[in-house]
Amino acid sequence: MPAFVPLLILLAIAFILLSVLLSFIPVGLWITAYFSGVKIGIFTLVGMRFRRVQPVRIVNPLIKANKAGLDLNIDKLEAHYLAGGDVNKVADALIAAQRADINLEFERAAAIDLAGRDVLQAVQVSVNPKVIETPKIAAVAKDGIEVMAKARVTVRANIERLVGGAGEETIIARVGEGIVTTVGSAGTHKDVLENPDLISRTVLHKGLDAGTAYEILSIDIADIDIGRNIGAQLQTDQAEADKRIAQAKAEERRAMAVAKEQEMKAAVEEMRAKVVEAEAEVPKAMATALKEGKLGVMDYYNMKNVLADTNMREAISKVNKSTDDTAKKDVKK
Repeated sequence: MPAFVPLLILLAIAFILLSVLLSFIPVGLWITAYFSGVKIGIFTLVGMRFRRVQPVRIVNPLIKANKAGLDLNIDKLEAHYLAGGDVNKVADALIAAQRADINLEFERAAAIDLAGRDVLQAVQVSVNPKVIETPKIAAVAKDGIEVMAKARVTVRANIERLVGGAGEETIIARVGEGIVTTVGSAGTHKDVLENPDLISRTVLHKGLDAGTAYEILSIDIADIDIGRNIGAQLQTDQAEADKRIAQAKAEERRAMAVAKEQEMKAAVEEMRAKVVEAEAEVPKAMATALKEGKLGVMDYYNMKNVLADTNMREAISKVNKSTDDTAKKDVKK
C-alpha cells in the first residue's frame, strides 16, 4: 500500500468532521454579523441550535435593524421567534416606523404580530391611509323610496389600538348602519339625492372608529341609486292581505248560510213527515166516525165530491198557467 493512502483517508475524515462541525456551528453567519457591526458570540449561535432556533432568522433581522440605527436585544428576538412570531417582519415594521417618525416599541410590535395582525402592513397603512369600499347598502326614506348608496371610507391604522381593536368588517358594518339611519330619517329620497354629503356628515359625527384599529379620516359617497318603491309595495301587499281576509270572512258567512239552509230543509222535511203521518190518521178517524155513527154515508160522499172538485180546479189552474206562460214566451220571441 502506498504511503500516501493513509494520509488521504485522514484528510477525508478531517474534511467530513469539519463539514459537520461547520454545518452545526454557523461560522459564516458569525463572520457576517461581526463585519456588520453586530456583536454576537459564536457560542450564542451554537446555543440557538440547541434551542431549535434557526440563527439566520435572528441574525439577519438583527443586522438589518442595527444598520437602521435600532438597538434590539437578541434575547427578545429569540423569545419572539420561539413564541411563533415573525422576527423579520417585526424588524421591518420597526425600521418603517422609525423612518416615518412613529413611536413604536419592540414590545408593542411583537404583541401586534403575535395577535395575528400584519404589523408591517399596519405601519404602512398608518403612513399611507387605505380606502375601504363598502358594498351597496339599501335604505328606505320616509316616503317609502329605496335608496342604495356605496361609500368609500379612508382610514389610517391606529398603532395604539391594533391589539384588541376591531377590524375592517366592523368599520363597514358601522358605516352601513349610519347610512341606513341617515336615509331613514330623511323626509324624502330627493333630500338624500340633493345632499349626499348629509350621509357623510352624519356618519362622521357618530364616531364610528371608536374601539377599532383604525382612525376614520373621511367618508365619501361613491355611488347612489334609486331602488324600488317599498312604500307602495307594502301598501299593495297590505291591500292584498286585507282582500284575502275579507274573502275568508265572506266564505265563512257563506258556509254558515249553506249550513243554515240545510238545517231549514231538514226541518221542512221533518214537518212534511209529520203532515203525512197526520194524513195517515184521517182514514182511521173517518172509519171510526162511521162506525160510531158520528158521520153519515152522505156526509162522507159529499166530502169526497168536495175533494174531487178541488182537485179538478187545481188541475185546471195548472193547465191555464202553463198556457199563459207559453203565450208570454211566444210574445217575447
